[in-house]
Amino acid sequence: MSGQRVIAVLGYSDGGAGQLHPICAARLACAAGIATDDDVVVLSGWARIPGTRSEAELMRDNWGGAAARVILDEHARTTAENATHVARIARDLGAREVVVVTSRWHASRATAAFRWQARRSGTHVAVASPPGGTGRDRLRELGLWLLLPAQLRAARRARG
Repeated sequence: MSGQRVIAVLGYSDGGAGQLHPICAARLACAAGIATDDDVVVLSGWARIPGTRSEAELMRDNWGGAAARVILDEHARTTAENATHVARIARDLGAREVVVVTSRWHASRATAAFRWQARRSGTHVAVASPPGGTGRDRLRELGLWLLLPAQLRAARRARG
């Protein structure tokens, strides 16, 4: 499996309604459009409400793309945790590239987190995004940039 490409699809919460949020569905469709039979696809996202299905499970149920293997990461609650978990999976697989699939308005912060976690590994990080997003999404994202360093430190500590 050495040298594989990992496609990491970042979840987007439906608030616990048990349905795939349209933003998450767009990310999933984008990933399905680029995935090949040789790729490992990581579907990443938690369940906001205990006892409900995780974003990763909802994405798995709606996955229509190709993949050598689909892995669920049901524990990532933040972008930093997504990056930490996927970096570990990529290292374990000897992946040469990670393609982060997220919304355009989230792509810069996600790419920064994934590149930070992949540093010194030789793994290339790229991003793919579906169209869409609003000014409100971009404004919210600006505030979340401030949290990224603390979230990366917390994710690193949790990883052990």
